[in-house]
Amino acid sequence: MAGSSHGHTPAAWTGVIIAFIGFCAAGAFMVAAQPVGFWAGMGVVLLGGVVGAIMRMMGLGQKNEHPVHQIAGQGEPAGAKS
Repeated sequence: MAGSSHGHTPAAWTGVIIAFIGFCAAGAFMVAAQPVGFWAGMGVVLLGGVVGAIMRMMGLGQKNEHPVHQIAGQGEPAGAKS
């Protein structure tokens, strides 16, 4: 998707980084056979999603505006001939 800004927001980066850290920790604890640490890591993964969602609600996520929708015009679908 050329020109798309999908995922290039502070909310997306923060949520993914937190989830990645939790995923790595859960994997390490799984290999070490420590179930409590594994589930704590999985909790951090879920926390990443919650933090990303909260940041998006605070306005740090992708806006609902999309350049393709702006080009098409207000009353006609894209490609419609007048």
